[in-house]
Amino acid sequence: MVEIRHHYATVRGHRLFYREAGPREAPTLVLLHGFPTSSRMFRHLIPALADRFHVIAPDHLGFGNSDAPPVDAFTYTFDSLTDLTEALLAQLGVTRYAVYVQDYGAPIGWRLALRTPDAVTAVITQNGNAYDDGFVPDFWEPVWAYCEDPGPRTEPAARAALSLDAIRWQYLHGVDRPELVDPDTWAADHREVDRPGLDLVQLALFRDYASNPPLYPRVHAYFRERQVPLLAVWGAGDEIFGPDGARAFARDLPDAEIHLIPGGGHFLLESHLDTVAGYIRAFLTGPAALTGSAAPALKSAEPSADG
Repeated sequence: MVEIRHHYATVRGHRLFYREAGPREAPTLVLLHGFPTSSRMFRHLIPALADRFHVIAPDHLGFGNSDAPPVDAFTYTFDSLTDLTEALLAQLGVTRYAVYVQDYGAPIGWRLALRTPDAVTAVITQNGNAYDDGFVPDFWEPVWAYCEDPGPRTEPAARAALSLDAIRWQYLHGVDRPELVDPDTWAADHREVDRPGLDLVQLALFRDYASNPPLYPRVHAYFRERQVPLLAVWGAGDEIFGPDGARAFARDLPDAEIHLIPGGGHFLLESHLDTVAGYIRAFLTGPAALTGSAAPALKSAEPSADG
């Protein structure tokens, strides 16, 4: 049985929670979660990888078990969340690592890579966008409207994303076997975002999401110049970041390994854990890890028999 260690660290005056597993001398994999969840989304993936890797999965400030200072005490932006993640890794002595990004984890991961490109040995993106191609208009139009003109006209549609029904939808849309998705996932996430003041935290991050697409040209240049090994494993049914977001990585990383998983949605680990873990293990221990170049693959992958 793999031991998962649960830790807190004080970083720049804030207490951050993180999960850790695996031998500390092994190659490090940093897992960065998305909205509206926490490192809890990796609760099953961590044991599947920790026999071979040193895995670290923090809760972003304002999420999960990390501190959640009110918006008048902390400026919630993707830059500030990156500052804390970068400082946490430095405090833990982590100087080189592969990174797994999903949803909100992606803009944090891209900023880390741009700041210290030599630190990132490989990228795994699971429904984590770096191109305009992947934004599904029906989901994003209310967000962009709120970013452009925050106020009473646009805020109700943005707030709707914090409701229990909306969070349930994030877990179930595009999933061919919804009975595999634990209802505790959306119930726990809703309890957390429903805490006093957390709505304002999430609205602040919604507004700041507009800072991410302007960063993409620098991310694409980083990809072209560094040719970092990249695995995109993507729920093909995601109606937030659609499959075009996965395909787009091949423009700047022609050797990117890209898998579109039929029957998988935004939170792919809930329904296709074994499939994702299998791709990650092969990617991080295969030619990509040894030679610095990922084997080319652009295909729709059927889940394995045990996935």
